[in-house]
Amino acid sequence: MKILGLDTATSGCSAALWDDDTRDGGAPGGRVIVRRSAPMARGQAEVLAPMAQAVLAEAGVAFAALDRIAVTVGPGAFTGLRIALAAARGFALAHDTPVVGVTSFEAIAHGLPDAERAGRAVLVAVDSRRAEPFLQLFAPDLTPIGDPAMLEPTAIAAWLDGLRPSGPLLVAGDGAGLLRAPLDGRADLAHASGDGIPDAAVVARLGATRAVGLPVDPFYLRPPDVSLPKAKA
Repeated sequence: MKILGLDTATSGCSAALWDDDTRDGGAPGGRVIVRRSAPMARGQAEVLAPMAQAVLAEAGVAFAALDRIAVTVGPGAFTGLRIALAAARGFALAHDTPVVGVTSFEAIAHGLPDAERAGRAVLVAVDSRRAEPFLQLFAPDLTPIGDPAMLEPTAIAAWLDGLRPSGPLLVAGDGAGLLRAPLDGRADLAHASGDGIPDAAVVARLGATRAVGLPVDPFYLRPPDVSLPKAKA
């Protein structure tokens, strides 16, 4: 199975090709064939399609040979996450390829090194570009605990206590810095290394486990900051 992963949901742009066909000498469970990425908060619309084409060209794989496309659906930047979704839908329509969605929370949590998160619950914080980060808590086995939330910093500690995570806690994501003050003094807390941006390689790998045929829509935790034009009289 060959899967193209795409991400523009937060402050990066990445594309990767995942191949889980071990007949070609891949490691059990699959491997990344080609991956490209660039940090950017804006401008992904001009970069993503050429980046995806370059990934497939380097791998020697045609769009028509893909088994599915996996894309980050958010939460994240309103415009950013829709760029990858639109690209995925366009590629899929042109080549009759199924599309599957992965949340930003899942991509970040599953992208953490095993040794770094061993035995720890994982709190993923995605920068909402407001004072309130997008949050989701995962058990050490990366099973979600409770529902995602968007909270004022002063409410985060009580929310977290209500979810009762067991053991030490690892904070990850590009919004992790916003949690330093609210969680200051908490025992057994560590901050993950890395930039906290979803990786298309992880998105592609998770895409292999998703059911095909489900709706793939943007995942928002708050209404978008846009105003519709007023109707003319």
